[in-house]
Amino acid sequence: MFQSQIAGVGYYVPKNIYTNTDLTRFMETSDEWIQERTGIQERRYADRIGETTTSMGIEAAKIAIERAGITAQDIDFIVFATLSPDYYFPGCGVLLQREMGMDEVGALDVRNQCSGFIYALSIADQFVKTGMYKNVLVVGSEKHSFALDYSTRGRNVSVIFGDGAGAVVVQPTTEEGRGILSTHLHSDGADAEKLAMYYPGTSGGIWLEERPDWPDQELGGMFMTTEMLEDGTAFPYMDGQAVFKKAVVKFPEVIAEALAKNNLRTEDIDMLIPHQANLRISQFVQKTLKLSDDKVFNNIQKYGNTTAASVPIALCEAWEQGRINKGDLVCLAAFGAGFTWGSALIRW
Repeated sequence: MFQSQIAGVGYYVPKNIYTNTDLTRFMETSDEWIQERTGIQERRYADRIGETTTSMGIEAAKIAIERAGITAQDIDFIVFATLSPDYYFPGCGVLLQREMGMDEVGALDVRNQCSGFIYALSIADQFVKTGMYKNVLVVGSEKHSFALDYSTRGRNVSVIFGDGAGAVVVQPTTEEGRGILSTHLHSDGADAEKLAMYYPGTSGGIWLEERPDWPDQELGGMFMTTEMLEDGTAFPYMDGQAVFKKAVVKFPEVIAEALAKNNLRTEDIDMLIPHQANLRISQFVQKTLKLSDDKVFNNIQKYGNTTAASVPIALCEAWEQGRINKGDLVCLAAFGAGFTWGSALIRW
């Protein structure tokens, strides 16, 4: 079997900057309130018309592909992670393949929300290690701003999220001890409804304590209703305390799992790239692992939570700033809705 490596990285964030103070025009909130709870100072929003989850992913992919020293025609498989696709179906992978003029390669869409990029990277790692593919494009991209509730009712969720995309190219390497050393994936659906967007969907609310008052008809009418938009049922829901309590336990666990698998210790980590969910979570994990500030990279202050895009954006920024160099031990970790979580340990 081959070993896989990240051969190119790239990211894209929209030009539109919205500070915490800017959001006070739409809801009752404050810069102090948001920073105290999340650490976020500003975020980027895509153009309402013209920029999509796919188009942002394409911009990030172009950079990653160029840095890998290949062309779009060399890509032989695509893994696209997002919770905010251009269409309910088909997925963004085929749209990216079309717009980038790639050959008729396979395209897989991953719906694992905040841990989506780790899951997607793990899939790419397996394909390359087995020799099935040589140039796998992994993209994490999100356009949250089109579907959030920008009112006081929705502020607990809406102030957290931003738009953006990150991408990597995964290739084989014969250099012993280099590349993706291992990946570790987990899930626990017991509290799936603690962080979710229930509609549109096909459950009819069967998993919820309160179900919608569906129209009285024989067929159809149970996907989305006008009332859901009016009463806020159609917007994402998050129990922030529940997410925080689970995340601060599972983050350190899955990082320790990766280190143990490779007979390494916490002090061997040169750079930890955590999913940018909440600065308070990252700080708690850093303290638990006893890592110094120079060994943890956070950029949630600038971009907010970009879900599947947050890890590749942060990875790319850290590399561009010279904080990741050849031979460094890099750990990626994420936790999110599902709940799902995972880690990847990489010798750069």
